[in-house]
Amino acid sequence: MSENRAERLCAFMKANSFVWLVLILGLAVISACSNSENTDSVQNASAQADEVAASLYKKHCLSCHAADLSGLVGPSLKQVGTKLTEEQIIAVMNDGAKGMPSFTKMLSKEEMEAVAGWLSKNE
Repeated sequence: MSENRAERLCAFMKANSFVWLVLILGLAVISACSNSENTDSVQNASAQADEVAASLYKKHCLSCHAADLSGLVGPSLKQVGTKLTEEQIIAVMNDGAKGMPSFTKMLSKEEMEAVAGWLSKNE
């Protein structure tokens, strides 16, 4: 009896293979569309985070490190992402370094993380 069921199932699948193919392709298209929307929203969030970080940089860092990151009183931050990790950049912002003050009273932890993430992309 179980062989009979298996044969019927096979026959059903063969007879309806077009339906199965359309169903699978439809699910793939739906999945791709939702992934595209998720990617767009992630990219938008990333762009907004970069804008916030750039704004914080302009307000707190630009006077020493220049608008183009080339350095004035402070060192150049160009390619800082190749020299320091995000965590190391945060540590410098927390502790200060070589004449740079600590920014713990000026920036929240989240703001420091945003600026450090933005700076670490400068490779």
